[in-house]
Amino acid sequence: MGEERKGAAVPERSAREKRVLVMAPTGRDAVLACQLLSTMDVHSHACANPDELFREIMAGAGAVVIADEALQPHTTAGLLEVLGSQPPWSDLPLLVFTRGESSEHILGLLAPLGNATILERPVRLSTLASAVKAALRARRRQYEVRDLLERQAEADRRKDEFLAMLGHELRNPMAAIRNALWVLDQVGSMEPQAIRQRETIQRQTRHLVRMVDDLLDVSRVTLGKIILKRHAVDLREVAERCLSDLGMASLAAGKGLTLTIDTQPVTVLGDPVRLEQVLCNLLQNAIKYTPQGGHLTLTVRTEGSEGVVRVKDTGIGLSSEMLQTIFEPFAQVESSRQRSEGGLGLGLPLVRSLVALHGGRVEALSAGPTKGSEFIVYFPLLEEKPRSRVRKPAPAVRVSGPGASLHLLHVLVVEDNHDGRESLRDLLEIWGHEVTLAEDGPEGVDKALSIHPDVALVDIGLPGLDGNEVARRIRSALGSDEISLIAMTGYGQPEDRRRALQAGFDRYLVKPVDPAALSQLLAEMSLRGEPRADEASVA
Repeated sequence: MGEERKGAAVPERSAREKRVLVMAPTGRDAVLACQLLSTMDVHSHACANPDELFREIMAGAGAVVIADEALQPHTTAGLLEVLGSQPPWSDLPLLVFTRGESSEHILGLLAPLGNATILERPVRLSTLASAVKAALRARRRQYEVRDLLERQAEADRRKDEFLAMLGHELRNPMAAIRNALWVLDQVGSMEPQAIRQRETIQRQTRHLVRMVDDLLDVSRVTLGKIILKRHAVDLREVAERCLSDLGMASLAAGKGLTLTIDTQPVTVLGDPVRLEQVLCNLLQNAIKYTPQGGHLTLTVRTEGSEGVVRVKDTGIGLSSEMLQTIFEPFAQVESSRQRSEGGLGLGLPLVRSLVALHGGRVEALSAGPTKGSEFIVYFPLLEEKPRSRVRKPAPAVRVSGPGASLHLLHVLVVEDNHDGRESLRDLLEIWGHEVTLAEDGPEGVDKALSIHPDVALVDIGLPGLDGNEVARRIRSALGSDEISLIAMTGYGQPEDRRRALQAGFDRYLVKPVDPAALSQLLAEMSLRGEPRADEASVA
């Protein structure tokens, strides 16, 4: 029944949008005008007063025919207000019957509308027919634009849903792989060959994670959904974190590349997470496309009123044609298409977009194929020196095995993915924690209420009850002091995070979670108790 009503609404809207509204307050002018329009197969509607005219315009119309005597000051003001509220695609045609001496005055009143046509009386029938049909033809073009915009908006919505689901489905197996790899590091063979294979898996998993993140972030940047959390940031510290904490230096060394670092303190106003993303993308590209034995140079310094980051390599280089398109989505260097590490062609478009959001710019230089490349990023310097220097976070609490935290925890894992659930249990038990498993939402709630664990690690995309509903029910029954709730999910959009925190989660971790970060978080919880939700919105 609902689909039938929806289907009927489309022709109804179409009929309204094709009609011509007529307002002529003198005698039977409006009725006669409607009769005349009907002889031209034009549907029309006579409006008895300005309020009716305004309502009908809002309901939908193809054009408006109005006599100049109807354009009293309050009517003109109301008409300007209604037409001024039209959506960007809409420019409703207005046909005004005037007497010769009033034409200039009417033109002046209606000038802000921009789509008013003056027809001086007496009007020939052929002239009226031509004007009405031209107005309706122009209106149809506007509706075509509107329909196109609606289809694009629907396509964007579906794309967002697809990418969110894609991210979730890809991150779940990557989480299981990362957990299993960490377990193997603890209990597996220490033979050099076994270690090398685990390192290979670790590198390739990290590469997959970055490709998934780039894919989702490019879509969000395109749709204007990236929100920067800006404060004073030292670009030298960002570079150091990329090289050490995020593994770019070890990645270069593992490929036999030499790395020269020349950095100075450079303070800009920026989002440190996004700035790390920019630098890591550039460094990873340089490493990826530089043959073994090559050389990389990373420079951070002040040049005039700008902070400048340069990443230079002796890699495969860029042709002059490629320099024109290298920042476009899915662009690939021709020689890189046959390389195993070609990627998706999304890293550099993301770099350009994130740099632009910071008020900066990025450019690429190369003397040609095989002659290396240089990527230069320019950021505006922070104009005022901050009153207090932004300090680095306190050193993390490291947990490498059982007994490293103050006391062990009872952890409930609510996860429907079998491999992810089992690998996470093995990981937690290696650290010495007691673990209880649940494979769907209702079972997770039941076990939380019966065993009262210290911490619950809950997936969001659960069968039966989703993770947010699981959190709400646990919070409703146990309150905020008895249990720490941590969301571990493949859904990574800001709105997903916001919904989870509102549901009662203390932390929100996006899969695949770094086991070191998880062990640190559990150690902090065992040392100081449950964190406040307002302090734990970003893990």
